[in-house]
Amino acid sequence: MSLRIQPHELKFRVEPKKQSSCSLQLTNRSDRNIAFKVKTTNPKKYSVRPNAGIVSPGASFDVTVTMQAQKDVPADMQSKDKFLIQWIAAPIGMTSQEITSEMFGKEAGNAVEEFKLRVIYVLTNIPSPVREGSEEGVSPRVSALENGSNSAFESKDKALEAWTTITKLTNEKNLAAQQNHKLRQELDLMRKTIGWKSGGGFSLMFVILVGLLGILAGYFIKNT
Repeated sequence: MSLRIQPHELKFRVEPKKQSSCSLQLTNRSDRNIAFKVKTTNPKKYSVRPNAGIVSPGASFDVTVTMQAQKDVPADMQSKDKFLIQWIAAPIGMTSQEITSEMFGKEAGNAVEEFKLRVIYVLTNIPSPVREGSEEGVSPRVSALENGSNSAFESKDKALEAWTTITKLTNEKNLAAQQNHKLRQELDLMRKTIGWKSGGGFSLMFVILVGLLGILAGYFIKNT
């Protein structure tokens, strides 16, 4: 071909509600001026700047193709759109403004060369969401942080459990001490009462009460 076209495919990054552009480079490998024209099967969707021009011998010409912003990303990421580049040997002195569509009609016997380009959609790189409960895609740093958080919670739970146990034992000990003190008071009261009734001597009932007090005090101390 007298006109080298790069690239051979038009790749557009697809992102909802955003335009996407790509470039074509046309290089004249002949010794004559070349007039070219770019056509597309979907002119409302794409804009081509410029869509026609003159390329001098050995020179290159850049064309920018822009895909208009789309509402949604195609579900299958496939495009049926195509582009066609046509070119002919241009008469000396012809300008870009003088290029017409009729010049590229094969019916008139013009020596028209052409090249077809297909459109490829490329999805914009978007991080994939990690499903809840899934460990795939979790970085070592995130795992370490999560493990550290779990250890911290476990330590807090153990500390809370120990504190609860200590508080319970302390309360039981205080209750036993209160019961012991109360029994001593009752014993003193009974001893005085018995002493008054017996003239100051100790009775068998007093000895029995002293024994019961010792047993109860031992029981509470043992259970604390």
